Parts: sequence; C-alpha cells; structure tokens
Amino acid sequence: MGIAEGFAVALAFVACLYDVSTSRIPNKLTFTTAALAMLFHVFAPTGAGLSHAALGLIVGLLLFFPAFALGAMGAGDVKLMAAVGAWIGAGPIVYVALYGSIAGGVLALIVALRQRYLKQALTNVKMLLTYWWVEGIKPFPALTLESKDSLRLPYALAIAAGLAVTLWQR
Repeated sequence: MGIAEGFAVALAFVACLYDVSTSRIPNKLTFTTAALAMLFHVFAPTGAGLSHAALGLIVGLLLFFPAFALGAMGAGDVKLMAAVGAWIGAGPIVYVALYGSIAGGVLALIVALRQRYLKQALTNVKMLLTYWWVEGIKPFPALTLESKDSLRLPYALAIAAGLAVTLWQR
C-alpha cells in the first residue's frame, strides 16, 4: 500500500468514527483531505499528477450523486467518495463504489433485522418502485432522509469496507 492509499484509509477510518457517533461526516474532513490529495499528487515524488486526483474526485462524486439527488444518501457520503477518489484515482474508486454498495446492502439488511424493520423496508422498496413507475424517477418524499421515519445507516462503514476490499485485491 502506497502513501496515497494510506491517506485514503486514514480518511475512511476517521469518517467512520464521525459517522457512527454523530451521523455526519464533516465538510472540514472531506474538503481538507480532497485538497491535500490534489496537492500530494501534484508535488509528491510518488504523486500521480493533478489529472489523476481530479478525475478520481469527479468520478467518486458522480458515482453516488444520483442516490443523494433521490434523497437516499447524505451529502457527506458523496463527498467522502469524492475525497477518497482524489487519493486513489478514478479506476479504483469505481471498485470502492461497487464493493461499498454490496457492503451497504449487507449493512442495511443487518440494521433492518436488528431493528425489526425488514418487512417495512421491503414494503418501502415496493412503494418506491411503484412511485417511480407512475411518477418517474424522482425523490419519493415519504422515503427520503428528511422523512422522520427513515432509517439511517452510517454509510462511511460501507465505503471503508469497499476501500478495504479494493486495496486488498491489488
């Protein structure tokens, strides 16, 4: 594991601590580390260049932005993906998103089972798909993060798991 990957792991670890304890990932953490990633890749002897960091940031941002736009994910999670992408690049961040989504599904299932929410979660999926079929793909107000009954997941854990699997497979 290189220096950039080490910083990405440290970022994910700190984000997990914040997300689990406060249900938030601070902008100071994501913006600062994304800027540091840009500087690292430009000036460090082992850096891959500004285009590597910028493309990783953009791809990381775009991968989870649709979920945010639909009200299914918080902005902190999207910014965390962008910051991690700035450290590790565009190719690896796609795998982080893929493995992180699988981990997020497992996390959601565990939380739903522990909270006795699985039946309601499946009902919500059916309602959401019906809503999208009738209204088109747009946020369903009853099932967004702003809804008082919504179940929240510390998704930084899933992103960290996706990062771990991605780095392990290298």
